[in-house]
Amino acid sequence: MAGLDGTIAITGAAGGIGQALCALLSEAGCRLHLIDREESGLQDLAGRLGATAGVQATDDAAGARAALAAAEGPIHGFVHLAGSMEDDPDLGDDPAVWDRTMNDNLRNAYDFATAVGERLPEGTMGRLVFTSSLAFRRGAVDAVAYSAAKAGLVGITRALARRFKTRATVNAIAPGIILTRMPEKVIERRGDFLLKEIPLGRFGAPREVATVIRFLLSEDASYITGQCINVDGGQVMN
Repeated sequence: MAGLDGTIAITGAAGGIGQALCALLSEAGCRLHLIDREESGLQDLAGRLGATAGVQATDDAAGARAALAAAEGPIHGFVHLAGSMEDDPDLGDDPAVWDRTMNDNLRNAYDFATAVGERLPEGTMGRLVFTSSLAFRRGAVDAVAYSAAKAGLVGITRALARRFKTRATVNAIAPGIILTRMPEKVIERRGDFLLKEIPLGRFGAPREVATVIRFLLSEDASYITGQCINVDGGQVMN
């Protein structure tokens, strides 16, 4: 793919959007390094694609570095898809929900940004893409902690775009309701209502998010940084 001849590392690679993205990038001849939980089917996916793989053993920057260790050379592209969504009906009465949500979404991204920043290429621009959410744009009534974490990811994106400057572009995407396992409960509870809010009249497919990420990784997006792009069928317009 134009502008990215080196390694692209992807967290959450075995998820719905991750697998769609891996397929697209593999078709383009990219060298991939996949990161996910051991039980996610990561090794099977990496084997099918001829990719290297890593598991984050500890929840800190050292764990992120270890997950990237098998990737050869500089990290030219990095996509952070890893995360979790958990309802918090009792709000602060169950602080463990907040802690897990911040760790899985926001702290994890911060740790990987630390690790990837040390391995950006010299003499060419890297590409970083983080995954926010419709919940950042709208606020998820059932998932306040998740909404806050996804808002924080946009803050990380903007701060890193200023920090890395000409070393790397840093952008985020904000998917809407995409047909993966994560929003299944939301669709079950409020799917009919949500569909009425979407001008395109349907939920999104993982590939439709993956193609936007592929664009942000490419040379075609060389003058875009610090942005958060909605991929939601028009559910939010701003």
